[in-house]
Amino acid sequence: MTEPESKYRKDRIAHWDCLAEQKNSPERLGGFYQKLLQKYYSLMIPKGARVLELGCGNGDLLASLNPSFGVGIDFSPEMVKTAKSKHPHYHFIQNDVHDMAVDQPFDVIILSDLVNDLWDVQTVFENLGKLCHPRTRLIINFYSNLWRIPLSIVKWLGKGANLLPQNWLAQNDVINLLRLSGFDVINIRSKILLPLEFFFLTSLFNQYLANLLPFRWFALTNFIVARPEPMDIKSEDPSVSVVIAARNEAGNIENILKRVPTLGGRTQIVFVEGHSTDNTYETIENLIQHYPEKEISLYRQPGKGKGDAIRLGFEKADGDILMILDADMTVPPEDLPRFVDAIATGKGEFINGVRLVYPMEDQAMRFFNIVGNKFFSLAFSWLLEQPIKDTLCGTKVMLKKDYKKLADNRSYFGDFDPFGDFDLLFGAAKMNLKIVEIPIRYRSRIYGDTNISRWRHGLLLLKMVVFAARRIKFI
Repeated sequence: MTEPESKYRKDRIAHWDCLAEQKNSPERLGGFYQKLLQKYYSLMIPKGARVLELGCGNGDLLASLNPSFGVGIDFSPEMVKTAKSKHPHYHFIQNDVHDMAVDQPFDVIILSDLVNDLWDVQTVFENLGKLCHPRTRLIINFYSNLWRIPLSIVKWLGKGANLLPQNWLAQNDVINLLRLSGFDVINIRSKILLPLEFFFLTSLFNQYLANLLPFRWFALTNFIVARPEPMDIKSEDPSVSVVIAARNEAGNIENILKRVPTLGGRTQIVFVEGHSTDNTYETIENLIQHYPEKEISLYRQPGKGKGDAIRLGFEKADGDILMILDADMTVPPEDLPRFVDAIATGKGEFINGVRLVYPMEDQAMRFFNIVGNKFFSLAFSWLLEQPIKDTLCGTKVMLKKDYKKLADNRSYFGDFDPFGDFDLLFGAAKMNLKIVEIPIRYRSRIYGDTNISRWRHGLLLLKMVVFAARRIKFI
């Protein structure tokens, strides 16, 4: 360690030791800001996770997340002493985060208001690799550069913001350092316009204006969620379940069975029939007998709508990978292997098909449907903080173990989605899964009529945008 680095660390240890008692006071000026951070982190991290917090201070943030196993590291002896006293159920270690004495993986690693105070951010990021498993989430928040002068004024007035000289990293600086250190950025959020409790203005500024342009440019803190860069090593022969919701699709069933390729180590085809007015159910029953070499299951959905059918199909499917294929075959079954490859190699954790890249066959999608899809792609990209080009493409893929977690936490959104697409998209975004989109060539329907009503379902989609904004964005 060089002499300047040693002095840098000693000065900061002394600084935070002096502030330990003040930081423990709920009446301090920055106390409300810390409560807001706890709120946002709790929405991003499921209860019961294994959580490590670097620069944990008095441990309040870590404890607020209710981890099954929580570890906090801080180089201030007084801060660690306070944390141990307040939160004896968790583990607190006095250590410099540049050379941590921890060697086990965690589900979530937090760096809250820490990167701007580090001597060497890249070294800390690189050292985190040994503490990650492939599904670990790294969550960072740090002050925006635009708040440099306001915070300096607050400090000069003696009202808080007791900070030593900071690094003042911009979003792109942190993203670049993460990529250099082997991390893949999932999403970026800007939060908190008003870090003080001030009547109704607090909700107006922080819940609403902070999510809208141009106000979000002036938010106090930036959140970045990242994951370890995938190793691109395909898991050994995962089993795949292809779930097909079929209503009035009798003329397509045999073509589906002929064209769905072998996927992974085992391919299961799960049909969920939706009270057809033609003989779809009977057709599937008969064809199961004609294709004994294929593993085919058939269920009749209890309710209505594609969403109800997909939820039943995913519940009954037992493959490692779950995927949806529309029975109209407007998405060619021959494209399915690339979806399996993308999720099996870790390139994505939720794979979504995109129909709006390649030219479509004539009449495959009408003009107003295209306009509507483009509008909703912009709306949902804003809502989910990840690029979503085509929300309604029927081909969606995720791991069975991720779907189980999504289903267990479905109460957060509720049973609201008649299509099934948004239930999965919202759940994946809430779980901070990496969403990857794969372009496909969209074909014209060759049998039957579409079950989608442009205007009625378009209005329903607008309602879902508003609903999702209240549950994801304006919180």
